[in-house]
Parts: sequence; structure tokens; C-alpha cells
Amino acid sequence: MAEKESEDPKLKPRLLVRIGVFIISHSAFVSVVCFTAGILALILLPVLAKNTYVSENALMPGSDNPMFSGHETMEAKRLVKDIMSIKRKSEDAGTEIPRVLAHRIAESGAEVYHHKFHAQKNQFDALDFFSGSSYSSMTQEKHNCNAHGVNSVGIIRAPQGDGKEAIVLVTPYNSTNIQLCEALSLGLAYSIFSLFSRVNWLAKDIIWLAADSRYGEYVSVSAWLKDYHNPVFISSHNLDNDICEFEDNPITEDRTPDIFRRAGTMAAALVLKVADTEKQNGKDTLSIYAEASNGQMPNLDLINVVHYLAVHRQGLRVKVNKILVLFNSSWLKVIGEILEFIGKIAKGLNPKWQFGISAADYVEGTATLASSIYNQALGVPTGSHGAFRDYQVDAITLEISPKLDLSNEARQSEFFLRGGRLIEGVVRSVNNLLEKFHQSFFLYLMTGPSKFVSVGVYMIGFALLIAPLPIVAASLYSEASKQDSTSGAHVPPKSRMWLHAAKTVFLVHLWGTLVSLLPSLIYQLPNRTALTSMLSWVSLSFLTLLALYGVLGSPYSYPSRPLSQNKEWAILKSVMIAFASIGLGTMSIINFATAQIAALLIVPMCLISRPLKLADRDKRFRGLMFAACNIVLLFIGFPPVSFLMLKGWSDGFGNSVGDFWNWAESLWLWNSATYLYLMMIHLPCWVLCIHVLLHP
Repeated sequence: MAEKESEDPKLKPRLLVRIGVFIISHSAFVSVVCFTAGILALILLPVLAKNTYVSENALMPGSDNPMFSGHETMEAKRLVKDIMSIKRKSEDAGTEIPRVLAHRIAESGAEVYHHKFHAQKNQFDALDFFSGSSYSSMTQEKHNCNAHGVNSVGIIRAPQGDGKEAIVLVTPYNSTNIQLCEALSLGLAYSIFSLFSRVNWLAKDIIWLAADSRYGEYVSVSAWLKDYHNPVFISSHNLDNDICEFEDNPITEDRTPDIFRRAGTMAAALVLKVADTEKQNGKDTLSIYAEASNGQMPNLDLINVVHYLAVHRQGLRVKVNKILVLFNSSWLKVIGEILEFIGKIAKGLNPKWQFGISAADYVEGTATLASSIYNQALGVPTGSHGAFRDYQVDAITLEISPKLDLSNEARQSEFFLRGGRLIEGVVRSVNNLLEKFHQSFFLYLMTGPSKFVSVGVYMIGFALLIAPLPIVAASLYSEASKQDSTSGAHVPPKSRMWLHAAKTVFLVHLWGTLVSLLPSLIYQLPNRTALTSMLSWVSLSFLTLLALYGVLGSPYSYPSRPLSQNKEWAILKSVMIAFASIGLGTMSIINFATAQIAALLIVPMCLISRPLKLADRDKRFRGLMFAACNIVLLFIGFPPVSFLMLKGWSDGFGNSVGDFWNWAESLWLWNSATYLYLMMIHLPCWVLCIHVLLHP
């Protein structure tokens, strides 16, 4: 009976198979619906955002009365005076300020040492880039102490802890040209550190890193973290040659080199900064910067604790980055008004429905969301906190912007009291944790200081955007198979066509890999600028592509026959789309923001691509429209053009082509996966779309 049923020609396929066949047969309509739905899902993200909340009950922010008082503010003001007097009187502030900081740390009873580091070369090295070593290239000026940065580090051993965990406070400052705002941040951090040295409730060690940022904020912090997690053992024979000593060092009176000391595993890190602003705001403002390399974000609970304490305990106005250009966008205001009207209708139908927000809130949420996606997609940290994320440590930068000029000592006391109690509260909350942050989200987008969109929501829009790619690839494969079965004997075997298409796609992606390595050669050119480097990169890339075509064969070298011409470009497009979908899916795991922006650019470019000869053959409005769309999308999809458009949209236009080279340099420095995506996925797909467009 079973054999008879299986041989029955009237047996219908399963439901899933019929649905798949229906979707593939109507791929054009389904693609338009999915892509449109994906755009609408992105537009609705500010509406679907939720209020932030503290997931980990053990944090208990604000549960204790602050201990930071006027005594600590006096200590902070005294240190600020000493530092500013050193700047006015001493020409060697780069040595004097670390000595003063070390002396103050020692007076508080904490352990102290100086950490010396070399400046970093900003040079592309293929081996270092692909091995992930972002701080392996250093200047070799070990015999000149003035060419070294000096970090001052203090450690408080927790009286209630076992030394296995630590909390890090970081205050970057330029030791050679320190400003009042940097001196204030040092004074604030020292007063907090001095307070923690006297309390008995600490369960985690406290590390204060006064980072010498003469070579950059990130470099000093990254160098210290590298030595903290990867200790280097130096023989006594080379000790004097490798480490510079301070003269009359009050900490090491016997003039022995400082010994690198460590605490426990880092539970969290806070980078403290005071903004140098001359504008008088109505309220003290706290800016939070959280983006790290490859779009990594700290656990949301850390931001939630800071926001709660800043707003509800210290009365600060908290803000995150926004793209200010969007506030003047008329079309965005129209969308906000439409959504506000729909929300009122939904609330009238059912008061329990909370859909919809005001137009002003929608515009502000969209500006914040766009900034969050943009900063994550760039793949470059927004502060020195990004160095901690490379070691999976939750860290953020807190920048306080005072409402008045802080040169007034009375105003300084109020500022120190408010800022000190904020940091004390955050450290108390992290100190309560029995384990690392894990309860809240690591994958999220901010739409405001107290609103976020979780991964379960924003992935829906991305899935809808890339859904047409496998559908169209399957549709092209199905059409090619049908043509193969109905065509005459003059059509080449399908296997040969698919092999030729796969060879072409592989050739272009191999070229993309070579293009990603060309900057290491360009760095050898003398007297180069950003513009000349960019033009050299483009020229060498084009010549490399021609050389590969000459050695391995051009994609147009396949002997086409009249009956197989339409089939060849369709097969090539199918393989190209398959590679694009795999690349976007992989990139969404590494850096979602990059994949999100890339999907908006590459998906329509891949789907609409078709040979220009078809437009000439049809000579109808539809064919001309497709040809125009192909040219426009290819122009926008070219990586330098896309970057300049995004840069101009967020920061204002007026940029040059050399800015793309400068951005690529920053990606190399952070070992950003965005660079690999652009060179190995996006650029090859762009070239393959041109192949389809110019197919004979």
C-alpha cells in the first residue's frame, strides 16, 4: 500500500513545499513587500522602544546615603591648585604632575606605581591586522624618556574582598599641556579614590588610572590594559635600558624601577571627563558614551544605574549622542505627526493600547537611534572606554558639562560634591554585584537616555530587508533550470554555466581580499597625503583587477551563444546574491549596525541589477527606469561615496575623498570588522553588479 501511495501521481506536495514554490514563483512581488516592510519596521523602532530598567536587583542604586562630603571637595580643590600651579611654573609638567599624583595616592594609603608606555605607530600592517594585535607596533625610542607616556596608577585593596575583582576609574589628561577641565577631572577622581581608601564596605579592589594622553586617550589606556592582561617578564640585564626612572621619586626612594601591580578581574570601568565648555547651560549635563570597536556595547544595566543616580539623586540632565541635522528634517516631522495621529486613534479604540508617541519625541528618538547606529557601524570607539571592551570589560565614558564656568572656587565645590556622589553611587552599586553584568542586554540600540530597542525587536527589520536575497536567488535558479529543460541543443550545459559564475564570483572576492592589503604598500610611498593615498589605492585596485582578469580570465570570456545569453547573467546574479546574503548574515553577528546600513545599500543594488542591453532592447519606460535605478544605486553603493554621504548627513557636507582614507586608517587601528566587510563583501558585490549591468 505504501509503495502504491508513493507512486500515485495525484499525491500533492506538502504545505511548506507549496508555500515555497508560491513565494519563489512570485519573487518580485514578495521582494518588494519584504523590503518595504523592513523599511517600515526601521521607521517604527522609536515607537517600539521601551523604557530602561535595572535588571539586576543586587545593584540597588541609591539604596545607601552618600559619604562624599565637604572634606573630599577640599582635597579635590587642593589637588587642582597644585596641578595648575605646576603648569604655570614648571616647564617639565610631564614629569611633575605624575609625581604629584603618585605622592597623593601614597598619602591615602594605597599602592601606587608608574606605568611607562611607548607611542603607537599609526601604520597598517597586514599581519598585525589579521592577527588582531592592535598595539603591537610601537616606536622604538626607549632611551629617550621624553618620548614615553607615564600613567599613574593607584590600587586600593578591598577590606571585605578576596582580591579577585576590581573596579577601574580612569581620568585621561595631557601631561604636557594640561587644561583646567582635565585638572578638575583629576581632582574629582582623586577625591573619590581618597574616600574609598577609608571605607570598610568595599568588596572589590579599586584601581585609579590617571592616563597620560599626550599620545591619545585610547593609546595610554590600551597600553596599560595590554600589560595588565599580558605581563611581560624583563631580565635584570635589560631592565635599566627598557624602563625610564624618575629622579627623586618619592615612592621609590631607593630609585628602583616601579613594579607593575595588579588587582582582580575587572568588573566594570568608568572613564571620567569634564567638558571644556564656555556655554552656560540651564543645568549640569552628563553625557554618556558607550560605543566600542565593532559596535560592541556594555551591559545596559551599567548605563541604567548611571542614568538613575544622575537624574533621581543628583539632578543632572543626561544625554546621549544625537544627529542634530534630523531635528530640522521636515519629512521626519511629517512621519512623527502621522504616527502620533495613528496612536491617538488606537488609544481611542482601546485605552490599553500604548502605540504611538508625540511627534517631537519621535524626531528626538529617531535622531538618537540614527546616531547609535552610525557610531556602532563606524566600528571606532567613542572614547577610551573602548579599550576595555576588547577585554570584555563593561565600560563607559562619563563627561560632565557644567552649567557655569568652573574657575570660580565656590562653583567648584558644588560641582565636586555632585559629581563625587554620582561616582560613589555607581561604584557602590557595582560593588554589590556577586558576579559580572549579565542580566540585562548587550545587544541594543539607544533611542534616548532612558529608552532602548532590544535585539529581538530590531532584528525583525533586518530579517525583512535581507529576506528577498535568498528568495530571488532561488527564483533565478528555478528559471535557469526551466530554460535548460526547454532550450535546444545549442545551450551549454547548466553545470558549466554555474561553474563559470562561481569562478567569476570567487575571482572578484579574491580581488577584494587583495584590495584590503594594498594600504600596507601605499604606506611605503614618500610624501603621501590622505588624498594621494586614496587615489593610489583606487588606481592600484583597478590595475590589480585587470591583472587578475589577464591571468585567470575575464568574466566575459565565456563563449556565449544566442540562446544562453539571458541565462548567463541570471546565473551570475544568483550566485552573487547568495554570497551577499551570507556576508550580510555573518556581519550581523559581528556588528549589526554595519549590516543594517549595508543591507539598505546592497540589497536594492543586488536585486535591481540587470543588463543595460535589456533596456535598449525594450526601449520602454520600464526598461529605462530600471537602467536609471541601476546607475544611481551603483553610484550610491560605491564605498567612498556611501561614506561621504553618511558623513555629510551626520556631520555636515564639505568632506573630501581623502576623508575615506582617514576613516580606513582608524578602522585599521581598531582592527574593525567593518573594514573587512567593505573590502571583502560590499566592494566585490558592487563590482559584480557592474558585471551584470554590462553583460553582453
